[in-house]
Amino acid sequence: MSRGDHLFVRRGRRYSHHGIDCGDGTVIHFSGGRRPGRRVERTTLADFTGTSELRVRVHRNRLPADEVVANAESRPGSQDYHLVRNNCEHLATWASTGSSGSRQVRGWALAAPGAFASVGVADAAGIHLMLLSLFSMGAYAVVRPVRRRAAARRPATT
Repeated sequence: MSRGDHLFVRRGRRYSHHGIDCGDGTVIHFSGGRRPGRRVERTTLADFTGTSELRVRVHRNRLPADEVVANAESRPGSQDYHLVRNNCEHLATWASTGSSGSRQVRGWALAAPGAFASVGVADAAGIHLMLLSLFSMGAYAVVRPVRRRAAARRPATT
Protein backbone atom coordinates (compact mmCIF):
# COMPACT_ATOMS: atom_id res chain seq x y z
CA MET A 1 0.00 0.00 0.00
CA SER A 2 1.16 3.48 -0.78
CA ARG A 3 -0.04 7.05 -1.10
CA GLY A 4 -2.77 7.42 -3.72
CA ASP A 5 -3.81 3.75 -3.75
CA HIS A 6 -7.46 2.85 -4.29
CA LEU A 7 -8.19 0.76 -1.19
CA PHE A 8 -11.16 -1.49 -0.53
CA VAL A 9 -12.43 -3.93 2.06
CA ARG A 10 -15.10 -6.61 1.70
CA ARG A 11 -18.18 -6.06 3.82
CA GLY A 12 -19.79 -9.47 3.98
CA ARG A 13 -20.50 -11.32 0.75
CA ARG A 14 -22.55 -8.67 -1.00
CA TYR A 15 -20.46 -5.50 -1.26
CA SER A 16 -17.14 -3.78 -0.68
CA HIS A 17 -16.20 -0.36 0.73
CA HIS A 18 -13.70 1.88 -1.10
CA GLY A 19 -11.43 4.83 -0.30
CA ILE A 20 -8.15 6.56 -1.16
CA ASP A 21 -4.95 6.05 0.87
CA CYS A 22 -3.53 9.47 1.80
CA GLY A 23 -0.12 7.99 2.70
CA ASP A 24 -0.21 9.22 6.30
CA GLY A 25 -2.33 6.50 7.90
CA THR A 26 -5.61 8.08 6.80
CA VAL A 27 -8.17 7.27 4.12
CA ILE A 28 -10.67 9.53 2.33
CA HIS A 29 -14.00 7.79 1.74
CA PHE A 30 -17.76 8.07 2.19
CA SER A 31 -18.37 7.36 5.85
CA GLY A 32 -21.54 6.95 7.81
CA GLY A 33 -22.30 3.32 7.13
CA ARG A 34 -25.94 2.69 6.28
CA ARG A 35 -27.37 5.69 8.08
CA PRO A 36 -28.61 8.81 6.23
CA GLY A 37 -26.20 11.71 5.89
CA ARG A 38 -23.21 9.84 4.51
CA ARG A 39 -20.40 12.22 3.71
CA VAL A 40 -16.86 12.17 2.45
CA GLU A 41 -14.45 12.16 5.39
CA ARG A 42 -10.82 11.53 6.18
CA THR A 43 -10.56 8.79 8.80
CA THR A 44 -7.85 6.55 10.17
CA LEU A 45 -6.90 3.47 8.21
CA ALA A 46 -8.01 1.35 11.19
CA ASP A 47 -11.48 2.96 11.17
CA PHE A 48 -11.78 2.39 7.42
CA THR A 49 -10.64 -1.24 7.59
CA GLY A 50 -12.44 -2.34 10.74
CA THR A 51 -11.99 -6.11 11.01
CA SER A 52 -11.83 -6.67 7.25
CA GLU A 53 -8.82 -7.52 5.10
CA LEU A 54 -7.44 -4.46 3.30
CA ARG A 55 -6.99 -4.75 -0.47
CA VAL A 56 -5.75 -2.50 -3.29
CA ARG A 57 -7.59 -2.02 -6.59
CA VAL A 58 -5.21 -1.59 -9.51
CA HIS A 59 -6.24 0.73 -12.36
CA ARG A 60 -4.60 0.52 -15.79
CA ASN A 61 -4.80 4.27 -16.36
CA ARG A 62 -4.16 5.53 -12.84
CA LEU A 63 -3.30 9.18 -12.33
CA PRO A 64 -0.09 10.16 -10.48
CA ALA A 65 -0.37 9.58 -6.71
CA ASP A 66 -0.28 13.31 -5.85
CA GLU A 67 -3.14 13.98 -8.26
CA VAL A 68 -5.16 11.05 -6.87
CA VAL A 69 -4.80 12.38 -3.32
CA ALA A 70 -5.54 15.97 -4.46
CA ASN A 71 -8.74 14.74 -6.14
CA ALA A 72 -9.82 12.93 -2.97
CA GLU A 73 -8.87 15.90 -0.78
CA SER A 74 -11.18 18.12 -2.84
CA ARG A 75 -14.25 16.17 -1.64
CA PRO A 76 -14.33 16.05 2.22
CA GLY A 77 -17.65 17.27 3.55
CA SER A 78 -19.46 16.37 0.33
CA GLN A 79 -22.83 14.74 1.04
CA ASP A 80 -23.88 13.81 -2.49
CA TYR A 81 -23.90 10.05 -1.82
CA HIS A 82 -26.16 7.95 -4.04
CA LEU A 83 -26.04 4.16 -3.99
CA VAL A 84 -26.22 3.80 -7.78
CA ARG A 85 -24.76 7.06 -9.15
CA ASN A 86 -22.21 8.25 -6.56
CA ASN A 87 -21.09 5.73 -3.96
CA CYS A 88 -17.72 5.13 -2.28
CA GLU A 89 -16.44 3.12 -5.27
CA HIS A 90 -17.40 5.92 -7.68
CA LEU A 91 -15.45 8.37 -5.49
CA ALA A 92 -12.30 6.22 -5.31
CA THR A 93 -12.39 5.35 -9.02
CA TRP A 94 -12.86 9.02 -9.99
CA ALA A 95 -10.01 10.14 -7.73
CA SER A 96 -7.76 7.40 -9.15
CA THR A 97 -8.56 7.72 -12.87
CA GLY A 98 -10.49 10.95 -13.40
CA SER A 99 -13.51 8.91 -14.52
CA SER A 100 -16.25 7.75 -12.17
CA GLY A 101 -17.42 4.13 -12.18
CA SER A 102 -18.50 1.25 -9.99
CA ARG A 103 -17.97 -2.44 -10.77
CA GLN A 104 -20.42 -3.30 -8.00
CA VAL A 105 -23.24 -1.29 -9.55
CA ARG A 106 -22.54 -2.80 -12.98
CA GLY A 107 -22.55 -6.26 -11.40
CA TRP A 108 -25.85 -5.63 -9.64
CA ALA A 109 -27.38 -4.37 -12.87
CA LEU A 110 -26.28 -7.50 -14.74
CA ALA A 111 -27.40 -9.83 -11.96
CA ALA A 112 -30.89 -8.39 -11.71
CA PRO A 113 -32.09 -7.35 -15.17
CA GLY A 114 -35.63 -8.38 -14.34
CA ALA A 115 -35.85 -5.86 -11.54
CA PHE A 116 -34.63 -2.96 -13.67
CA ALA A 117 -36.80 -3.94 -16.62
CA SER A 118 -39.87 -4.27 -14.43
CA VAL A 119 -39.53 -0.72 -13.14
CA GLY A 120 -39.57 0.56 -16.72
CA VAL A 121 -42.67 -1.39 -17.73
CA ALA A 122 -44.59 -1.28 -14.45
CA ASP A 123 -46.80 1.61 -15.55
CA ALA A 124 -47.70 -0.02 -18.84
CA ALA A 125 -47.97 -3.65 -17.75
CA GLY A 126 -49.15 -3.28 -14.18
CA ILE A 127 -47.62 -3.83 -10.81
CA HIS A 128 -47.93 -7.64 -11.04
CA LEU A 129 -44.99 -7.82 -13.47
CA MET A 130 -42.83 -5.84 -11.10
CA LEU A 131 -43.73 -8.16 -8.24
CA LEU A 132 -43.03 -11.20 -10.41
CA SER A 133 -39.56 -9.95 -11.36
CA LEU A 134 -38.77 -9.04 -7.75
CA PHE A 135 -39.79 -12.56 -6.75
CA SER A 136 -37.59 -14.04 -9.47
CA MET A 137 -34.67 -11.86 -8.38
CA GLY A 138 -35.13 -13.07 -4.79
CA ALA A 139 -35.35 -16.68 -5.96
CA TYR A 140 -32.13 -16.24 -7.95
CA ALA A 141 -30.37 -14.86 -4.87
CA VAL A 142 -31.46 -17.88 -2.81
CA VAL A 143 -30.99 -20.65 -5.40
CA ARG A 144 -27.56 -19.63 -6.71
CA PRO A 145 -25.69 -20.16 -3.39
CA VAL A 146 -27.62 -23.42 -2.81
CA ARG A 147 -26.51 -24.73 -6.22
CA ARG A 148 -22.90 -23.80 -5.48
CA ARG A 149 -22.96 -25.66 -2.15
CA ALA A 150 -24.57 -28.71 -3.79
CA ALA A 151 -21.94 -28.72 -6.54
CA ALA A 152 -19.17 -28.51 -3.99
CA ARG A 153 -20.54 -31.57 -2.15
CA ARG A 154 -20.75 -33.77 -5.25
CA PRO A 155 -17.92 -36.29 -5.57
CA ALA A 156 -15.56 -35.72 -8.47
CA THR A 157 -16.12 -38.05 -11.41
CA THR A 158 -13.30 -39.35 -13.56
